[in-house]
Amino acid sequence: MSQVSKASTAAPPISAFDRFFELTKTGSNVPQEIRAGITTFLTMSYILFVNPQVLSSAIKIDNAFVQILMTTAIAAAFGSLAMGLIARYPFAQAPGMGLNAFFAYTVVLTQGIPWQTALGAVFISGALFVILSIIGARQAIVKAIPTSLKFAITAGIGAFLAFLGLKNAGIVIANPATFVGMGRLVDPTVWVALIGLIISAVLMQRKVTGAILYGILITTVIAIITRAPVYAGGPKGALQAFPGFEGKILGIFATPVWPSGLVGHLDIGGAIGLGLVSVVFTFFFVDFFDATGTLTGLAQRSGFLDANGDMPRARRTFAMDGLAAMFGALMGTSTTTAYVESASGIGAGGRTGLTAVTVGVLFLLSMFIWPLAAAIPAAATAPALILVGAMMMEGVIHVAWEDMSEALPAFLTIIVMPLTFSIANGVSLGVIGYCLIKGLSGQGRKVSPILYGVAALLIIRYIWLSEG
Repeated sequence: MSQVSKASTAAPPISAFDRFFELTKTGSNVPQEIRAGITTFLTMSYILFVNPQVLSSAIKIDNAFVQILMTTAIAAAFGSLAMGLIARYPFAQAPGMGLNAFFAYTVVLTQGIPWQTALGAVFISGALFVILSIIGARQAIVKAIPTSLKFAITAGIGAFLAFLGLKNAGIVIANPATFVGMGRLVDPTVWVALIGLIISAVLMQRKVTGAILYGILITTVIAIITRAPVYAGGPKGALQAFPGFEGKILGIFATPVWPSGLVGHLDIGGAIGLGLVSVVFTFFFVDFFDATGTLTGLAQRSGFLDANGDMPRARRTFAMDGLAAMFGALMGTSTTTAYVESASGIGAGGRTGLTAVTVGVLFLLSMFIWPLAAAIPAAATAPALILVGAMMMEGVIHVAWEDMSEALPAFLTIIVMPLTFSIANGVSLGVIGYCLIKGLSGQGRKVSPILYGVAALLIIRYIWLSEG
């Protein structure tokens, strides 16, 4: 039984605020939602520093790093607030990883397209998201995805999160001979993360409310007290011990900078004039399946899907994803999208849009106190990703593993996400495999015609990429 259905017999709402966010209906409360929002923010706050690092290589303006940091915070705040206040789900949004690298290194630096024009392409792709959401196309595709694949998407996202956490912790590292390898357990990042993982797991086992958030904070304190070199910014790119807040107003405050060199500088006409169909298509296609898979998986994990496997308020939820991408382009950043790290807040008890609103407010505050956000190292948030990943794997019990037409597509969905570092790839291969196996084994009528159409487009897309 889902979280929502279990809460359906709860007491009536006690206020308009309660009624709007459906706190009582979902069995939640304000402190729980705020803790969940803080947890989500801490696990995704790295984007404040990573996105400027990536985009500043392609966007050449004065004070580029700080301006991009500010526009990243603004775009994340808008996207999260829109999701929380309009869609009323605990799904946070921010400029997405992967697409920012495609924007900077492929579109701008390799293809030589001006960054302003690339932002125009992002805006167009976001507009397409909104249109498809309003007419119900995205919802129709989600409905066409079979239940086994929906559970597999959730489990795959869990595997992806766990892999991301293991990578951030230094437990899994790159190895030229075997692709991936085991990190050194004596490395500071590794042992700090492992201590945090044990602390967080024990707190969860003891049913401590806010266990994931407390695990992050306790691990951060351990990193600071032990002077473990787990913070970026050391000489020649090396990690360093916590550098403190020197040079900032009152230690943790910094004066915000309005990103005037970015806001409104997108060139939509240039994107259309250059005929950037392939660029717009890539932005659109990758984020479509990435965000759709993420939102579907998060909704399933938090118990929001109804008896038919559909998401209530799906139309506005998917539209908010496209609106966030459009607003982000106006502000001067690559595609803004739903964040898989929202699962950490859901794991901490987030059940309503108040979680996403909390994240949005924290991103706005980060424009003033971003040095404080920098005090949380990746080693402290990595355990949260691993633990949430483990919890999201529970859906595999609902896959009919004895039926190969169900088992193999589900397995591909789960395993491809972490191994290709792409939620979109996992969803894509799962859908293609499902349609092909069902069709060739005489069970083709069990597959929705919409899903066949999606699979055909996916195959064409992969052929196009291989030839390009």
